Amino acid sequence: MDGWTLALLSALALPRYGLTTVFVVAFISATLLPMGSEPAVFGLVKLNESLFWPAVLVATLGNTLGGMVSWWMGAGAHGAFKRLRPDAPGTSRAEHRALQWLRRFGPKACLLSWLPVVGDPLCAVAGWLRLPLLPCTFYMAIGKFLRYTLMTAALLWVFPQELPL
Repeated sequence: MDGWTLALLSALALPRYGLTTVFVVAFISATLLPMGSEPAVFGLVKLNESLFWPAVLVATLGNTLGGMVSWWMGAGAHGAFKRLRPDAPGTSRAEHRALQWLRRFGPKACLLSWLPVVGDPLCAVAGWLRLPLLPCTFYMAIGKFLRYTLMTAALLWVFPQELPL
């Protein structure tokens, strides 16, 4: 790795940057990049349990903002697609059913943005469908907050004592 990359990773690994690291990892993992933020949240909370709520809130904020970026990417992709292919053929039967389901539930479907594999693309599809951004963001935040709260608490319950090094 480049020297500057190692220096950046080393700096972000320092305890004083713990919440910053959680924010950055949660933000990046909410885009379409295949990455999980739960290990960063759990690791920080395991090192300092008094950071449980700050870590959950910072991760929720970062992940929600990343979901908003995915929403904007979907909206931008839809606009570009319409400009480049105004006569594009219709969708397949399965795609049509999925789009109908999303239209029926509207922004509330973004509650499922916390799900692995389908959650991040769901935010992009919400943008593609031009579902209203603010309600989508609200539901994204609720789902992501519940995921971080429950997952971190469950991991603390499963691994209650110090891990051996």
